[in-house]
Amino acid sequence: MNPLSPPDFSPPPAELQEMRAAALFWLCEPDPATKAAGVKALAQAWLSGAIALDVQAALTTHRIIPGQPAKPELVSPLAVKRRAMHTAEGRAILIHALAHIEFNAINLALDVIWRFADMPVAYYADWLQVANEEALHFSLLAGHLRGQGYAYGDFPAHNSLWEMAAKTSEDILARIALVPRTMEARGLDAAPPVRAKLAQAGDLAAAAILDIILRDEIGHVGIGNRWYDWLCRQRSLEPVATYARLAQQYAAPVQRGPFNLEARRAAGFSEAELAVLGR
Repeated sequence: MNPLSPPDFSPPPAELQEMRAAALFWLCEPDPATKAAGVKALAQAWLSGAIALDVQAALTTHRIIPGQPAKPELVSPLAVKRRAMHTAEGRAILIHALAHIEFNAINLALDVIWRFADMPVAYYADWLQVANEEALHFSLLAGHLRGQGYAYGDFPAHNSLWEMAAKTSEDILARIALVPRTMEARGLDAAPPVRAKLAQAGDLAAAAILDIILRDEIGHVGIGNRWYDWLCRQRSLEPVATYARLAQQYAAPVQRGPFNLEARRAAGFSEAELAVLGR
């Protein structure tokens, strides 16, 4: 496949007629470029009114979840190569790691669409928007990587984001609390220093991509916060204490600073939540 050409895909008509089934279809797609293009087409179909939404459908699949390519090789986070900014390969390793995060983020957004039924229409629309923007982020990073003479899959990567998704697959409250509001929120803290390193190394194009990602990720984490608060109200739960309980129950990573408090506030974290960060 020419990486600069739109991938040729013709999913079965059934998968194009309903949003959650289509989300499951593209979640199972292993080719990253095809997945990204499929998500973009799905988002456009939804916005144009060309696709329906069945919030009650009980969906299943015999395909592997999530669909992912043979490479990158998935290893322990400790086995991922170090990223030395003074070398072209070191910068490529960093861009590759960011691309892998965004690839996982596409899958995470698609998964919360198909997996959890009986939510408001706005919930599914929100997460489809997230999936579409994550697909854009992945495409930008993968394209930049190609411009440096590398490709997505050239370096090992870890799978911590999806591992937390798998652990929380039975409870939408735990999923929303611990993936967008915890694992992905860490990106709000990490993006500014990473952007600074890339800019200092002279990769201003990558720095500009990080600006786009941080802007959009504030919105994505905000969507996570909005639906977490909504679910807590539905279950008559206090959000801060409930988060602490879920983080302990599912062994979520301890959040360590420095924290981007401005971005976290913009994403909707309350002052009470910010006060307990890192305790």
